[in-house]
Amino acid sequence: MRLIVAIPTTGRRAIVGPTIRAIADQTRLPDLLIVVTAREGDVDAADLRSLPFPARLERSDLGLTRQRNRALDLIVPDDVLLFLDDDFLMAPDYLAALEALFTSRSDVVLATGTVLKDGIIGPGIPLDEAVATVAALPPVGDPRLVPVYNGYGCNMAVRGRPVVETGLRFDVALPLYGWLEDVDFSRALAPHGALVRSDALRGVHMGTKTGRVSGLRLGYSQVANPIYLMSKGTMRASRAAAILLRNLVRNLARALWPEPEVDRRGRLRGNLRAFADLLRGRLHPQRAAELE
Repeated sequence: MRLIVAIPTTGRRAIVGPTIRAIADQTRLPDLLIVVTAREGDVDAADLRSLPFPARLERSDLGLTRQRNRALDLIVPDDVLLFLDDDFLMAPDYLAALEALFTSRSDVVLATGTVLKDGIIGPGIPLDEAVATVAALPPVGDPRLVPVYNGYGCNMAVRGRPVVETGLRFDVALPLYGWLEDVDFSRALAPHGALVRSDALRGVHMGTKTGRVSGLRLGYSQVANPIYLMSKGTMRASRAAAILLRNLVRNLARALWPEPEVDRRGRLRGNLRAFADLLRGRLHPQRAAELE
């Protein structure tokens, strides 16, 4: 079994660099690191050359789902592929615990970790705080596995065999940073085995705000994507409605007094644009990429 780490990244060179270098601190090094970029200069090649394990730089068309798929194109059935966001720092024993999990549980086809701190909720977590958090962690005792509905895309590992044998890929109809693409992929993989979360797979998602999609586009995706996944059958109607309404209510409530790091008014305009398209019968996730 090869343990492969894949990091899709675009326009966040200063962020992905520390994430790449931190992988060298793992007690079990990966057999391969794949960094998938969409533009020239997204990664400092010197960061890859300095690593104590093999690394390769791959290019794909722009879009998180396309970049994830480029990594999937490179695996074989016996591989385990861990997708990391470019701002996710693993605890030093993360990869060792991941190898143990997939070796001992042949039924597991997807595993996601326990996010100790998540900067997506709020202004983000500074690098030094994330480093200190993972460095101070005690060893895990008897790890617990909990069944989950879907993996969390910032740290989500998949077994190669069902992916290779079925040709499963992320849905490229979800554009830009592919909001909810992790749910869609997880539910498509679910018929082939167990989806779990392990408290031995620990890390910090810094949630860095630099280089993220505009509020208008994200707001459109907050409506279009769950409705699209519901129509595909990879998300229950009740779950899709809950996600959609939760975001709409948040955007309405905070539009007048938004958080400094969140474009609430842009998101709300995107929500309303999507509802208008729904009434016109032209709602589709890809229309988010057309918005300015």
